Amino acid sequence: MLVEIIRRGLSSVVVLFAMSLFVFAGVYAIGNPVDILISPQADPIEREQAIAALGLDKPLPEQYAGFLRGAMTGDLGKSFVHGTPALALVVERMPATLELAVAAMLIAVTLGIPLGLYAGLRPHGIAGRTIMAGSILGFSLPTFWVGLMLIVVFSVMLGWLPASGRGPVTLLFGVLPVSFLSLAGLAHLILPATNLALFKLALLIRLTRAGTREALTQDYVKYARAKGLKPARIIGVHVLSNIMLPIVTVTGLEFGSVMAFAIVTESVFAWPGMGKLLIDSINLLDRPVIVAYLLVIVAIFIGINLAVDLVYAALDPRVRVAEAA
Repeated sequence: MLVEIIRRGLSSVVVLFAMSLFVFAGVYAIGNPVDILISPQADPIEREQAIAALGLDKPLPEQYAGFLRGAMTGDLGKSFVHGTPALALVVERMPATLELAVAAMLIAVTLGIPLGLYAGLRPHGIAGRTIMAGSILGFSLPTFWVGLMLIVVFSVMLGWLPASGRGPVTLLFGVLPVSFLSLAGLAHLILPATNLALFKLALLIRLTRAGTREALTQDYVKYARAKGLKPARIIGVHVLSNIMLPIVTVTGLEFGSVMAFAIVTESVFAWPGMGKLLIDSINLLDRPVIVAYLLVIVAIFIGINLAVDLVYAALDPRVRVAEAA
C-alpha cells in the first residue's frame, strides 16, 4: 500500500505540472488584464510601469518559468487586483466552499441511499415510481433556475430563509470558520446546500436503485432467502453491503465535482466561496487567482481519488489481494 501511495504521489506531481502548463497557457493567452486594471487616462509611462509591475512585459515562456519557480516554494503569484498572494486568497475562501460541499453531499447521501433502496425494493409501487420521477427532475432542472425558485419561494414569498450570504461564522477548533454552528448561519446554509445537492441526490437515487435491483437477482440473495433469513438482514447485510462499493466510489468523485462546480450556486446565493472568487477573478482577468484556483481544484481531485481508492481497497478484499499479487 505504501508503494502504491508513493507511486500515486509521483504521478500526481506529473499531472499537476501538465495541468499548470495547459492552464497557464490558456489563461494567459486570453484577454489582456491591462485594459481593465489600468486607467484609460494613464499616460504611456505610467502604463509601462504598471505592466512591468505586474510582470506582463516578459514573454509568455519566461512568465511560465517564473511561475514554476515560485510554485515549487508554494508561491503561485500575487493577485493583480488585491495585491496579495493568490494561493492565500483561494485558501481563505476554501472553508466556505468546503462547508457548502459537505452539507450538499450529506443531504444527497442521507436521502439518496434510502430513497434509492426503497425504489429498488418496490419498483412498481406508487412511492417507488414517484421517487424515480423526482430523480429525473433532479437531473433535468438547471441549477441556477432551481436556485432562483428556492429564493423566490422560501425567501421572498414565505420569508423563512435568507436569500444570500453566509451569515455569521464561528471558528471550529479555533481555526476553521464555519456557519452551521449558529442558527443564523445554518439558515443561510440550507438553501444553497439544497440547491447544490439536488443533482447528486438524483444520481445516488438512481445508482442505489440500479444496484439494489441487480443485487436482488444474485444467487447469494436467493440463498439467504432460502435459509430463512429475515428481510431486514438480507437487505442490510447482503444487498446494501454489496452495492456500497460503487456508491462510495461515485460519492467520493462527486464530492470533488461539487467543490469544483459550486460556482453557479455560489453566484446565485452570493456564497463567499472559491467559485464566487473565480467568477470575480475572471471578470477582472486576475490571472494568478484563476491559475491558483484551478491548480487547487486539481490537487483536491487527486487527493479525493487517492482516498477513494484506499476506501475501496478497505471495503473490497479482492482489491487488496490483487495489489498483493
